[in-house]
Amino acid sequence: MKFNLRDLSKLQWHALLAILLLIAAGALGYWSQQRAHLANTERATAENQLQQIDKRLRQVRTEEQEIKQRTSLFQQLEKSGMTGEEKRLEWIELLRDLQRQLRLPGMNYEFGPQLTLEKVDGAAFAYHSSHLRIQLHLLHEEDLLNFLEQLQQRAKSMVLVRSCRVSRSTASNDPGAGLAQLSAECDMEWVTLRRSTGGKQP
Repeated sequence: MKFNLRDLSKLQWHALLAILLLIAAGALGYWSQQRAHLANTERATAENQLQQIDKRLRQVRTEEQEIKQRTSLFQQLEKSGMTGEEKRLEWIELLRDLQRQLRLPGMNYEFGPQLTLEKVDGAAFAYHSSHLRIQLHLLHEEDLLNFLEQLQQRAKSMVLVRSCRVSRSTASNDPGAGLAQLSAECDMEWVTLRRSTGGKQP
């Protein structure tokens, strides 16, 4: 079988057409691959955005719950009189009332200056503490327990008893201490809450 120039020319055109078809198929495959990659990227971006939105919604719900809890706590503390400026005159009157009611032979006390406890930036309120050192003359040990119990129940403050030392009573300049069998010296912290300047509302 012999090829002439006309046959060779036909083969060249067929070969060229085949090459063009291969190039077109390759280009189509590359375009399809790029489209699939772009679609995957867009889908991943959309999923990430949805995750961020869901995370933010959960965070907002958590913050709302925390605000409700803080509001409820603050309202309870307000009802108990533990918020706002310290009520030192009321505290002193309470100490004297308890001494009279429990018939304690003698009492001496001293409040220290009010100090701000650890404060969290942006918090709605801050804790403040006033130190109290008190000396009681007692007839019985139960007098001290009754005094502390009623003090913590009635005080418009959170009363934290740090320490108490009880000993046999000795000579004292207190006129009423002569009947006392025991003496007690206690250190306490009277804690209140006050709204922080510029802080978030509870």
